[in-house]
Amino acid sequence: MTTLTTTPLAPLLERLFEEAAAASPAMSSAVADLSSEERTRLMRSKTDYLDFYAKLKDVPLPVSRETGALLYMLARNSGARTIVEFGTSFGISTLHLAAALRDNGGGRLITTEFEPSKVARARRNLVAGGLDDLVEIREGDALQTLAADLPESIDLLLLDGAKALYPEILALVERRLRPGAFIVADNADYSPEYLALVRSPGAGYMSTPFGGDVELSMRLG
Repeated sequence: MTTLTTTPLAPLLERLFEEAAAASPAMSSAVADLSSEERTRLMRSKTDYLDFYAKLKDVPLPVSRETGALLYMLARNSGARTIVEFGTSFGISTLHLAAALRDNGGGRLITTEFEPSKVARARRNLVAGGLDDLVEIREGDALQTLAADLPESIDLLLLDGAKALYPEILALVERRLRPGAFIVADNADYSPEYLALVRSPGAGYMSTPFGGDVELSMRLG
């Protein structure tokens, strides 16, 4: 038995995933006036991402169930004690990572979200899951919130915010990633610049696509 599979977290996650599935049409209506080309452009934009994601403030935008399980397993297997997450949303991925920290004996998870209403929802979900003591939510643009006061050594990094900023966020934390640290980038196909970086020989990473919508990388020594 694990924190992930027992009460109160297991039923909470089941409810959150069900709500996220039911809310998926809301995402379409929130951006219904945009063409697929415009949506892709906005997701890849380094300047318009705040306006775009503000349109989606009521949409969970969660990781998949499979990615959530992957995050938990990677954090548990690596004995992670320090984790950084870019993009909290409603906190579904945060809950998986914090559960791993709990089962590893404790630790610190720093996550960041610029939309205040999502921060409030995530905090409520963390309290409901009994994991709020392990998580620090930094409200604001991650380019500022993750620019200072990070742990000296980071065991795992999750990138799941504005896709165009993946290279910039990685640059902020890169020197603190310990050898063997995992980097999980959700929907990384929307950030060709990031993929080119982590897949480049000599860049200091081993990287591979995983599960169709994730880029899984490991920091080399």
